[in-house]
Amino acid sequence: MKIVIDLGKIGRFLKKTVKPVVMLVAFYLGANAVLFIEKARPSDFGFYKDIFSKELVIKPHEKYPMRQIADSLNPQDLEDARIAWRYFQNNYQEKTGLFNSVDKYPATTFWDISSSFHALMSAYQLGLIGQQEFDHKMTKALQSIKKMKLYKGILPNKVYSSETLSMVDYSNHITNEGVGWSAMDVGRFLGTAMRIVKNYPRFTPLVDSIIARWDIQKILGKDATLHGIGFSFKDKHVKIVQEGKLGYEEYASKGYMINSYDASESLRYTDFIKFIDIYGIQIGADTREVKYQPAYNYVLSEPYILDGLEYGFDINSRELAYRIYEVQKIRAKKTGIPVAVSEDHVDKAPYFVYNAIYANGKKWICYAENGDEANNFKQLSTKAAYAWATIFDDNYSQTLKQAIKDLYDPEKGWYAGRYDRNQKINKALTANTNGVILEALSYKINGPLTRIKKQQ
Repeated sequence: MKIVIDLGKIGRFLKKTVKPVVMLVAFYLGANAVLFIEKARPSDFGFYKDIFSKELVIKPHEKYPMRQIADSLNPQDLEDARIAWRYFQNNYQEKTGLFNSVDKYPATTFWDISSSFHALMSAYQLGLIGQQEFDHKMTKALQSIKKMKLYKGILPNKVYSSETLSMVDYSNHITNEGVGWSAMDVGRFLGTAMRIVKNYPRFTPLVDSIIARWDIQKILGKDATLHGIGFSFKDKHVKIVQEGKLGYEEYASKGYMINSYDASESLRYTDFIKFIDIYGIQIGADTREVKYQPAYNYVLSEPYILDGLEYGFDINSRELAYRIYEVQKIRAKKTGIPVAVSEDHVDKAPYFVYNAIYANGKKWICYAENGDEANNFKQLSTKAAYAWATIFDDNYSQTLKQAIKDLYDPEKGWYAGRYDRNQKINKALTANTNGVILEALSYKINGPLTRIKKQQ
């Protein structure tokens, strides 16, 4: 039998069937390529983010060992507060009303200004200073901030001289150009400003006049996320970049949100979260690794402590904070050394480190600001230990309080911590360490600081 093949029909059949199959295969491969890229290099607008990350659930514990708010402070609490306030007495700049960020070093950032303002308000609320001194110092400082030259006339520079108000670089050298702005620092200041306004309405006009000078929208852009001036890892050029990783980003965004600025896209903890297993505890970390985006994804105590003290935990930050607390408790049991890790100044070069539970794919790692490993400077952080011991109430909180009970000079303030490797005291004295201790003591009797009722 002779078989006749109609090539025309076959061609038409293949055209009808193969083309759709090719298209489906191409779509499948393309979609998977996008997902692969987004998983490896998640973007602020990524397909992967929108489809998958919102499905993640941070499962909460049923109970937390939260400390109950007290009616009053005991004598030791008041002595701790007096020691912390001594730092600010020693580092006050009468001409500007500002405080040095580090002992005897006349420079400050808006993060440090926020620490100082929280310290000032806490000192007043705890009875360490009277209303006349409080009003004088707060007014002077706010008036000085109102006068500060802005980076390119847009937003506060990252660093200022606390003595002259000049824009300076990180070496405290005057710079007419400035070194950029920090979305994290501005966000913290906005939250601090709300505490001032809610508690002491008489300062509202000054606070409003300060913020009115700032172009906040430059930080938020069109996508309600936080942007700062940073350096590109590829070409080293100054550019606007997304700022803030898990913990820090959400904490800072609350400062914008509480002041009615839309930072909603930075407020969600689940957008860029992954979980790292450490001692059987799933620690939240940011998927945006430093090799793809500027800034390390440090997992440490600082942003969660400040979130709890200043705003009061939400359902996600409380759970993430508790896991961080718990994993440090387990490490302390395994090593025999009390553990409370955070960002801190140190008393010798490199002078500032991020002591992290996790960062850049590594566990229990310490980095200098330039990205170099600095494991010799791992330490028990005084402010982290004191704050955790105030927020939580269990056996480990008592251990932490006991471990730092002698880390101070009564005439200078609280030291930054104690080094793990030799148990020597890290004698750096800073506004952040002493400010957090005063915040913690105010929290102990008042609860979250932006929720305190109006005072005189």
